[in-house]
Order: sequence, then C-alpha cells, then structure tokens
Amino acid sequence: MMATVRLSFSPAPVHVRTARLVGVAVARRAGVADELLDEVRLAIGEACTRAVALHNQYGLRDPVEVEMRDDDPYTVRVIDRAPIEASIGLAALPPDELANESLTDEALTTGVGFALLAGFVEDLQVRPVEEGAGTEVRMIWPTRR
Repeated sequence: MMATVRLSFSPAPVHVRTARLVGVAVARRAGVADELLDEVRLAIGEACTRAVALHNQYGLRDPVEVEMRDDDPYTVRVIDRAPIEASIGLAALPPDELANESLTDEALTTGVGFALLAGFVEDLQVRPVEEGAGTEVRMIWPTRR
C-alpha cells in the first residue's frame, strides 16, 4: 500500500534528525536498497539543514515542510519559504566566492548544500514552489519493486 508521509516542523536544527530518521524508515518500507539508505539519510539531512538555515537567515517562522512518498520511485520533497533569489542565487556562486569569509554561516550552508546534495542524489530537482515564496528540493531514489 502506497502512502505519503508529511512532516512540518519549526525551523530549528534539532528537528532535522527526526526528518532523517523518518525519511530512512519510509525509504526502507518503500524498498530502497540498503546500500542507498546512508545516502538517503545524508541527503534528507542536508536538504532540511539548508531549509532551516534559510528560514533562520530571513527570520521566517513558517514551518519547513517535508513530504515522502513510498511508491516507486521513492520521492522526498523538502520545501522552504525563503525568497527564491536567496535560495538559488548562492548555488550559482563559483567556489572562490563560496570561500569568501564575509559570507555568513547560513549563506555557506545554503550554497554548499546543493553541491553536497548532488553527490548523494542522482535525480535531484530544485525549483520554485507553485504558490508563494520558497523552493522545493525534490530527491528521487529507485526502489527494488
């Protein structure tokens, strides 16, 4: 039976661990190969950490949203509500700009996050949310069904 699991949490780093744990449990139930579960855990953690950092950087109290679908393929969506320019703009910076000491820790987290995610997820999509401000990070893993 296919199911969608939705989490919504305040933008505090302490909640990222819970999202990772739930994400791996849903991935296991969906039939994601055991050797990919570490990548799933790391990718969900990175996407959620990035969303939390953006919310904190912009003083947003909106919850970070996570949706996990345990069908084939296993799909995870992490949604932040930060301005799209902030979210996407930093990802386009060249590495020498990312090393700039004047960038805040939050800015570094959001920019480096995309590079890390690309290493954990073969099928990664980043796009504006359909309504309002924000970004959706969509990650997909194959299942053994």
